[in-house]
Amino acid sequence: MAGKPTLNDLFLALHDRLACELGITRRTVKHNATMGAVSEDQWIKMLYEHLPKRYKVNRAFVIDSKGECSKQIDIVVHDRQYSPFVLNYGGALYVPAESVYAVFDVKQCMNADEMKDTAEKVASVRALHRTSIDIPTASGVLKAKPPHYILGGVLTVDCDWCPPFGAPFTSAINAASKEGRLDLGCCAQHGTFEVKYTEPDSAEIIVECSASSLSLFLLKFIDRLRSIATVPAIDILAYASSIERTTPT
Repeated sequence: MAGKPTLNDLFLALHDRLACELGITRRTVKHNATMGAVSEDQWIKMLYEHLPKRYKVNRAFVIDSKGECSKQIDIVVHDRQYSPFVLNYGGALYVPAESVYAVFDVKQCMNADEMKDTAEKVASVRALHRTSIDIPTASGVLKAKPPHYILGGVLTVDCDWCPPFGAPFTSAINAASKEGRLDLGCCAQHGTFEVKYTEPDSAEIIVECSASSLSLFLLKFIDRLRSIATVPAIDILAYASSIERTTPT
């Protein structure tokens, strides 16, 4: 009788399944735009299936109550329970900034140009205005929660650098603006990274290489989400103020 699989076996199987799907995408889809969209869908599917159900995962734009909008984000991890709306216009989703926990850019390979582009997309989300209001409860009124830090990262299949996480990678991480800082990411073929920032400008970069890099990334990401807890209550009427009114006749 075969022995039961170990926890490491299960994580290896999870990694192998997604890595295989992503690898097939790169070999069979030659059009860059199509390949990018298919890869994004695979990453979205993986996160949707394995994150707690309090989170939603979508390709989306992020908007605020002042009418500003982010760049299009490949993966937005946002609240499912407490956010009152997500707008769908012509097939494009628009998610309120207050509901966002994390944003990721999906790339085929890590390199300096792609990391710079990712940082700019992350910064376009963090620059948005976020509201927060008091919450009435049976036990009294809970004071408004300060807006949390939005996580930003990059997800890739491979890397143009050799070694993948050497000096060029460190330079790319450190080159990002404060608003565009990358907190974590995964290169499916090579490993995961996590960055812990301390003020004013220092960063501790933690790289872990594993045959189960996708599984390791998923566990690290869930832990970072846990530290954020719950999104603030949105001042929904701040969004309503952008709706034009007409004079009754």
